[in-house]
This record gives sequence, structure tokens and C-alpha cells, in this order.
Amino acid sequence: MSGDGLIVVDKPGGMTSHDVVARIRRLAKTRRVGHGGTLDPMATGVLVIGVGRATRLLTYVIGAGKSYTATVRLGQATVTDDAEGDVIATTPAGQLTDEAVRAAFAALAGEVDQVPSAVSAIKINGQRAYKRVREGESVELPARRVTISRLDVLAVRRDAPDLLDVDIDVTCSSGTYIRAIARDAGLALRVGGHLTALRRTAVGGFRLTEAATLDELEQRAPEVVNLPLDAAADRFFPRREASADEAKVLSHGGPLDAAGIVGPYAVFGPDGGLIAIVSERDGRARAEIVLAPA
Repeated sequence: MSGDGLIVVDKPGGMTSHDVVARIRRLAKTRRVGHGGTLDPMATGVLVIGVGRATRLLTYVIGAGKSYTATVRLGQATVTDDAEGDVIATTPAGQLTDEAVRAAFAALAGEVDQVPSAVSAIKINGQRAYKRVREGESVELPARRVTISRLDVLAVRRDAPDLLDVDIDVTCSSGTYIRAIARDAGLALRVGGHLTALRRTAVGGFRLTEAATLDELEQRAPEVVNLPLDAAADRFFPRREASADEAKVLSHGGPLDAAGIVGPYAVFGPDGGLIAIVSERDGRARAEIVLAPA
């Protein structure tokens, strides 16, 4: 059976994140598997999977910043803001200059109030927004503050007379919808826009260059974990070393003296094993989750 830890998967197109989790459960021979941030079926790229005790780290992975490459088609709007939905409006975009296109995307960067795509997993009165839309309801979601720290236009391609395909590179906070960037750029340019390709290139410090394909994981099953729990925590969090006495207290959920480290951070015992993820408040370092084996 595979050990506790994280797997950085290069998700293929056409699969849901849950499909990937189901495959990893089979390969790792354990039910205790989860993912750190959904990718739409159309999207590919970095999907962080937790196995065993490392599933408890996923709440931190979900909140990490993310990077993407994407293609936005200007000249068509769709009901889902991506290529999986029906086209609901077509407006010729061939007359737009590259300068106007670049300016429209540049205006979407920074700390912004973004309205999520109506076809999203956000819940409204207990029901997913996408389910309400598919049942014919008109859904309006409130704007949420997100940070788009980088939004670079890599290319503006004119492969069809009335359409523009814009390749972008984005780094953003958790909760940012790349589909909404496509929609908003199209609205700003008054031609409509939607996402035609999306590839996640990083989640926190986990990058596409270290991701394994499902075929590669299949070949090495059941040893599919490539970042054991201790190494994963060391990669993702600041590190604190605990004495034997401190390790004993913390492993039973007790607090330690503050060390002045901005948290959350990982505390390791004298043997190098991960004990807990802690944060400091009121002069004490308190466990958010205890991960030392019982």
C-alpha cells in the first residue's frame, strides 16, 4: 500500500478531479485520497492529490496561489464562459487592434472584485450554481475579491476572420476564475469572450515540471506517492524543530511557546518526523492539525 503523502498529477483533459481521485484510490489501494483544488474536465495540468494522513494538508493546498496558461476566444460568448457551453452571442472581433486587446486584459489585473462564472461549484442556498443554471434558472453570483498578480498576453492570433484567440499567462489567488477573465475581457471589448483552453502550471510551490501523468503512476503502482508526508510539509510550510519534550506535548495537542514564526508552519520532532501544523496567537503556538502517528 502507498504511504502518506502528496502526488502532483498532470491531469488530462476530459476527466473530472473526482475521476482522478478514483483512479488514485485504485492505484494506491486506499480509500483515503483527496484533491487540493478542482480542475474542470476541459482543463489540464497540476492537480495535487493527498493520500492517507496527507489529505489533511489539502485545505492549505486549496488556499494556495495558482498559475495557468490559457487561450481566450474573442468574438463569441458562451453560457458557461468556456468551450463546453453553447454559444449565446457572436460579434465580429477581427477589427480589434492588438493594443486594445492587451489593454483590456491589463485592466483585469491587480486586486479586483470578480463575479464568478454562473456555471460554477459555488453553492446558492445549498445547491451548486451550475446545477441551477442547467435546470434553466438565471443565476447571479456576488462579486468576490481576488488578486490577479500577473496577467500577461503571450500572443494574439487571427486564425479566423471574425475571431481572435488570445494566449495568456496568469498567476492569481485561490478562488479566481480564469473563465471569468475570458468573459470580462470580452465584455470590455464588446465582442464577447470565452475560454477555449486551460492548463494549470503551478499550485503554490508545486509545478508542472514535477507532475506525473496517470500512465506514469499506473506503471509504478502502488508506490504512487512522490512527496512523502514529511517532505511535502517541508516544501509547503516554514519549518520549526521541536525538542523531545516539545514533541511529546504537541503530539498530544498541547501548545508550545511561540517562536515568532509567521504561520501556519510545520513542526518536526528530533527524529525528523512531522508532528503538527501550528499557528501562533496570544503568545502560544497551537496545533491546527496534529499529524504525528498515534
